[in-house]
Amino acid sequence: MRAALLIAHGSRRQEANDDLHRLTAQVVERGGFEIVEPAFLELAEPDIPAAAAKCVERGATEVRMLPYFLSMGTHVAGDLEEFRTQFEEQYPGVRFEVRPPLGLHPKLVEVVFERLGAA
Repeated sequence: MRAALLIAHGSRRQEANDDLHRLTAQVVERGGFEIVEPAFLELAEPDIPAAAAKCVERGATEVRMLPYFLSMGTHVAGDLEEFRTQFEEQYPGVRFEVRPPLGLHPKLVEVVFERLGAA
């Protein structure tokens, strides 16, 4: 059973954290994953270990960890890889994979132009 673990940095501002919860609901609605959970690196709940545990409790055998980040910074390159290693040791038989951040995806460039009013 496949799970999507959507990971954002986390903020003291609840409205910033609400974006990830709305994204999670949209991914659930669109389908493709039996399990979809939000997680935050810091400053908000659920944290990444709690959300990973929830994926496993719900029956996940594969967890794709998607960083809701724009670039391959320290959190994505280091912190999330450390979590992945920890989870694979903690949950034998469950495969965890860190996916690429949003980055310079062509659709993101379209969003930039839309936000600039130059689409």
